[in-house]
This record gives sequence, C-alpha cells and structure tokens, in this order.
Amino acid sequence: MTPPLATAPAPAVPRQAAPPEHTAVPAGSVPEPGAAPDDAPPRPGAAPAAAPAAAPVDRRPGPPAEVLPEAVPEARPGSPSGPAPGDRAGRSPWRSLRHRSMRWWSAANLVSNAGTWMQLTVQNLLVLQISGSAAATGLSLSVQAAPGLLLGLAGGAAVDAWPRKLTAAVSQAVLGVVAFATAALVAFDLLTMPLLLVLAAVTGLIATVDNPACSLLGNDLVPARDVPSAIAVGSVVHSSGRLLGTALAGVAVGVFGTAVAYAANGLSFLLVAAVIPFLRLAPPGAREAGTVPARPPAARGRAGGRAPSRKRPAPGGSAREGLVFFLKRPRLVALAGVTGLSAIFGRNYSLTLAVLVTGPLAGSAQDFGTVSTVLAAGGILGAMLAGRLTRPSVRLVGSLAAAGALLQVAAGLAPGLFWLVLLVAPMAVVESVSDTAGKTVLQTDPPPGMRGRVLGVWRSASTGWGLAGPALIGVLMECAGPRGALVTGGLIVAGAVCTGRLWHARPYAARRTEWAAAA
Repeated sequence: MTPPLATAPAPAVPRQAAPPEHTAVPAGSVPEPGAAPDDAPPRPGAAPAAAPAAAPVDRRPGPPAEVLPEAVPEARPGSPSGPAPGDRAGRSPWRSLRHRSMRWWSAANLVSNAGTWMQLTVQNLLVLQISGSAAATGLSLSVQAAPGLLLGLAGGAAVDAWPRKLTAAVSQAVLGVVAFATAALVAFDLLTMPLLLVLAAVTGLIATVDNPACSLLGNDLVPARDVPSAIAVGSVVHSSGRLLGTALAGVAVGVFGTAVAYAANGLSFLLVAAVIPFLRLAPPGAREAGTVPARPPAARGRAGGRAPSRKRPAPGGSAREGLVFFLKRPRLVALAGVTGLSAIFGRNYSLTLAVLVTGPLAGSAQDFGTVSTVLAAGGILGAMLAGRLTRPSVRLVGSLAAAGALLQVAAGLAPGLFWLVLLVAPMAVVESVSDTAGKTVLQTDPPPGMRGRVLGVWRSASTGWGLAGPALIGVLMECAGPRGALVTGGLIVAGAVCTGRLWHARPYAARRTEWAAAA
C-alpha cells in the first residue's frame, strides 16, 4: 500500500443545572443560634419534630450553561481515555496490538509496504531501462507526486464524505489493478515511457484518497488512548516494510524479472482490501474520549466575554472548509511550520550525509551504508519510544525538533566517521519521536468530521516541501558545502522553534490584542 500517514460524533455533553443563585431559600430555614442541627438525635422525652415544609423553589429559568468543546473533562486514570494507575500495559508502545483488528491491520500493512517498496525500487530501474535518462526517473517521481500537491484537499474531502472502510478497501483494490496492469505491460514488453507516466499519475491520484483513508482507519480500530501507539506501530511497520521491500526487489529482479515485483505489489494491495471488511472499529465513545481539541484563544470574545458555541463540522463538507479550519487552528499552523522547516533543512540526510561522508570525511559507499543503517535503526527505536506517549502536544514536537536540529549541527561539525555515527543515532531517535508525536496531534486534534480534509491539506503542504527541500538544500550545499548546509539548516530549525516559543510565552493580553486585530 502507499506509505502511511466514518467516525461517529462524540457524545454530546449534557447541559449543566441552573446556577444555585436561582433557587430561593425560604425565610426561617437557617437554624437559630444554639439550635440542634437537623441530623442531631432527639432529646429524651421530646416530641418528634414535624417534617419541615417543602421550600418553594423559584422556577424562573436561569441562563443556560454554555457547552464548549473544552468542557469535556480530562481523562482520569482508569477511565476509557486514560490508563489505569500502575497498569504497565497502558503505556506500552505495543498496547494498540492488544486489539485483534489492529493486529490484522498491521500484518497486512507490513506485507503491503514491502510490496510498495519493491515496486518503487524497480520503477526507477525500469525508467532507466526504457529511457536511459536519469532525468526521466525524477520526472516519473514528480508526476506521481503531483496529484498529492494539487488534489490533496479534494482527496481529504472525499475521505470525510465517504464511509471509511469502503473508501480504503476500494482504493486498495484499484491500486492493485494498476499494479497488475503495469506487470502485464512489462511482461509483454508493451510498456513505454508515456504509458509509465500515465500509470504513475493514476497511482498518485488514487493515493490522494488512499493515504488519509488508511491512516484514519488504523486510528479508528483502537480507543483514543492507544492512537499514539497505533501511529508508532504504523511507523515501525513502514520502516520494516521499506527494508524488506528494498531487499526483496533485488531478488525479484535478479531471479524472476521486473514484472514479478509489480505483480507482488498488486497481490499485497488485494490482501489489504480483503482484510478491511473483517476489521471491527472501536466504539465511538472510546475513539473520541480525550481527543476533543481545546478552544483556541482567538475564539474568546474581544471584550473577554463568552465565545459563541461552536458546532462540530459535519462530514462531507467542502475542501475549502478544511483549508479554512486548518488556517484558523494555531496549533496546526505551528505544527506545519515546524515540520516544514525540519523537512526542508533537517531531514534530507540521504543527500547531505552522503556528500559529507564521501567528501570531507573521505569515507566510502560502504561507510555511508553504515550511516544509513544507523539512521533506519534509530528511526525504528524512536517510533517504539513514541508509542509510550498518550497525549503528545505541539510543544513537545517543537522541542524534539529543536533538539534534533542541534544534534544535526553537531553532526555537521563531526571530525570523523566514528563521531558522526555516534551523533546520528540519537538524532534519528529524537526526530522519529517528533514525527510520530506530530502525526498523533495532526490526526486527533481536528473534530472527526474534519480529519480527512485536514489530512488533505497536510498532504498538499508536505508534498510541496518534499519537492522543494532537495532543491533548496542542494543550493545550500553548493554555497556552503555539506558541513555548512547541515550547520545552517540546524540553526534555522532550532532558531525558528525558539522564536515561536518566545512569542507564545508573551502575556496573553498582548496576544489577544493581536488576534483581535487580525480578525
């Protein structure tokens, strides 16, 4: 399947009772000084006291208590949205696998990710065989990414409008058909470069719906408290599938031929499509407990009064509503800023570290292979550690991104290969935890009816910085060299995160004035 990224609305919060000041207290109901309290035992020989008359109650309706999203109580230990005290399994990174449907989903995804990476590896070789041009390889990848950049919003709106399981099953089946068609064209020597580009574009178009549908479906299989674990397990499955698929691609091409890799990927898609109908979603209450987003400060009135109550977005809205919602959520905008800067200036290690190892450090291709292995192992370990999180925040994501950026600065200044490997390991762990925490915030912060559209906005943005990052970092390396690119990029990321933290730490009154002026 493509690498990972209809829930019922949360139960309504009951209205609160009228404030106590609207209940009239009859005169004489307060006991006189020295009088016995109502629950005191009667004195010997005293006559039984008459039952007090019912106090008249003022029936005038008081102002209804406003129900806001943040009125939902925080998860308490032992509640459906929080682990029981002393429950070690409640914080295990693998706790999402306690659910049978999640185990089936993870196993199917492992097979599907291996098939996807087999096809991606073979696709580059196939383009070189057909065209003999390295530029054509980049063109095929750009054509496949273009739908995500241009139509990510529309794909997210479709995911919100259609049933989640049906959408994921159909998209997986269609991707399988495309893979089988490509395998047949390769087997009969009918594949040309224009046909290959068309098939790449179709694959990218289907992925605009498949990626958010499969990401949200995995979260719907577990209670809210286990969503970070589900996302972490997905990251481990993705990394493991990448290693397995890349290794199997060489065997498939060398022994069976190129067409077999496409056919194997088609079978992996059909496997996922066959598993989806048998998956059982978690109860709606368990899925939504503890995931209701807090009200942004901008929602407060300009004069400090009560903000009007906000309705949850209904499923099936327009793509524009998703973009507006995203831009009005300071948390999501901040998350996009941190992630985008990190992706452009801090995550292109296949380029920057390759040039650093083979250039200033005078290493070999095998040495870069060692560094790449350490990066992959650190990413898997970081995903496992991130699975222990229960409710990550944007502040945590930013702090980890800044820590990873400072480690990147130190890696750029490493005097030798040994020191570089020592720095790369914690750098990969920190950045993997940051990525997993960011995905958790992204997929749980929006209301259920808006999550597909928010992921659509994110897909468009991430595709944009994914395409711009290698070009910008390449220009930076041309100007400052690999060491200068690593150091400069790390300082940019760390400086941006620290600036954002300082801005957010200003007095609330000053920030509210700016929000009111912007509104």
